[in-house]
Amino acid sequence: MVKYGLDYTRCRWILPLLLGIGVIFGIIALAGRGWLESQTLPYVQQASLWQNCRRPGQGGEWSCESLMGYAWGRAAAATYLVGFLLLVICFALAIIAFAIDTLRFNFIRGIGGLLFVAAVFSIMGLVIYPVKFSSEIVMTGINMFSWAYGFGWTTAIMEICLGFFFCCLPNYEDQILGNVKPTYFYSSP
Repeated sequence: MVKYGLDYTRCRWILPLLLGIGVIFGIIALAGRGWLESQTLPYVQQASLWQNCRRPGQGGEWSCESLMGYAWGRAAAATYLVGFLLLVICFALAIIAFAIDTLRFNFIRGIGGLLFVAAVFSIMGLVIYPVKFSSEIVMTGINMFSWAYGFGWTTAIMEICLGFFFCCLPNYEDQILGNVKPTYFYSSP
């Protein structure tokens, strides 16, 4: 990407595309019911960021309890949701930044800083949830933190990595804009 510059049509939209994938993963984490699941048969427990569901046996009805009744449940949901909303804002700002013909490199560095703030909020929610869930809610059987929780961590890791890319990109401003004179390592015989 640095070799051809951000004006190279195939490379220009890589970072906003990766942010868009991070937004999709965040939506999956927020809407998914697989934050905590039973690991073995009979599947008797399933939890999301918003509620905890149990059933007495394999053929029983699920009974769900909202986690918003707990202070830690509200804190985990709020911090993860704030991190997700900051990620959506960064996605919109990245589309604006890369759509303009003349790039504003300080603007891009600001997006990177905002991504780090989003990562901090997301990680706070992802740490509060399992610590308080396992200590305050009685779990039956063998349980595991599952796929939706994994999508939440993937989103947080993407926020950190993309934050580094957005912060470091202005360091290569001259190379990206083509202002650097190429050096050739050629010696005549």
